[in-house]
Amino acid sequence: MTPTYLQFGPASAALHRPQGGKARIGLLVMHRSANYLNHVAAVELAKRGYMVLCMNSRFQNNEVQMNFEKLPRDVVRGVEFLRKQDGMESVLFFAHSGGGPLLSFYQALAENGAQYSQGPNKLTQGSDELDGLPQVDGIIFADAHPGNSVLVLRGLNPSVADDDNPLYGAVNPELDPFNPDNGYNLSGPSQYPTEFRQKYYRAQAARMSRLIEKAQAMKALLANGPYPYPDNDIFLIPRGGPQGSGPGASAYLWLSDPTLAEVNETAKEAKLLKNDGNIVVEKVRSTMTYDRTIASRHVQFDLGTKVLSVNSFLSANAVRARHSIDDIDYESSNNSTFAAVRRISVPVLFAAMGGFFLIRDNERLFEVSASKDKDFIVVEGAGHFITPIRATEREPGAFDNCVYNLFDYVDEWIRARY
Repeated sequence: MTPTYLQFGPASAALHRPQGGKARIGLLVMHRSANYLNHVAAVELAKRGYMVLCMNSRFQNNEVQMNFEKLPRDVVRGVEFLRKQDGMESVLFFAHSGGGPLLSFYQALAENGAQYSQGPNKLTQGSDELDGLPQVDGIIFADAHPGNSVLVLRGLNPSVADDDNPLYGAVNPELDPFNPDNGYNLSGPSQYPTEFRQKYYRAQAARMSRLIEKAQAMKALLANGPYPYPDNDIFLIPRGGPQGSGPGASAYLWLSDPTLAEVNETAKEAKLLKNDGNIVVEKVRSTMTYDRTIASRHVQFDLGTKVLSVNSFLSANAVRARHSIDDIDYESSNNSTFAAVRRISVPVLFAAMGGFFLIRDNERLFEVSASKDKDFIVVEGAGHFITPIRATEREPGAFDNCVYNLFDYVDEWIRARY
């Protein structure tokens, strides 16, 4: 059916009705900045009998002016709208990708109040307006990432010695992920040794700490002067990856070395949803392959430099850490799925896509989730956008069914609970 387009103040939405027009269960699909009005979940869930509201936030395609703590005021308009629909009994979130940190943040606020977003350890504070948000009844996390803050941390190139001078002359060769001496292979998959990886992850955290200090110093000048602007200023992160949270040309080691178990493999046996619809239980490794072009794209301005503002960096793209994999202060950022799921009690499903690099993160989100009703599954052959990754098929059509399999599983999970 043709969607109905709606405006909720500064946010926009597309309402996808099931055949017949009425549904007793509604799902809200949203990302902090991407256009989700025609998300694949809309068609797949609507044809299974659900009402689906796809929303774009006030900061659609606008990372520079992003204020993450304002976004729950957009989300609540969608939740209230679905609650008011005739015959509506339950409202759930479908939290895909960057929808993970956003919608889990909302639910953590709804269950715990505005105080969840406040405190001396937070890089930015939520306002008391975030009190009293209506809760939803459950969340499906579809390849949700751990937070833009975490992905920015892990995408930083720590070999940049001076953030104001990213020329190669200022690069530390001992931390350069594109240096063959460190395990980089220009013509095939790289193999980074453990010692280098651990040094790299600690250095990423150190660079993030320097960036936070720089932004906080600029913020103090904005407030107290002297400074050209009273409100905000541009904040560039050279060799930091592209806008948004996608892999792009970020300095993720696993884009060059896809064998890294710390991100691309479950720590325990997990449910794997096979292309034929069957579920097997085994240790699951991502089927993603290496990126041949990352080194050349990473040094570009368009693809390798984050263009943020002081406020958007601190609000949505920064997190304190001592190690980018194993020692992150998730509570320091409100853009943190890990912090939020520890405060959420409603049923949750974590579905990782088997052809991307969020398998271990989704397993860990499942492990730390406070919900008593939680599930975790990996979808064989699916890329981050849920569609099949053809380049890694063993034979043509080997991953044809990943979209249908995921949404059939989601349908069964919902109907068993609501």
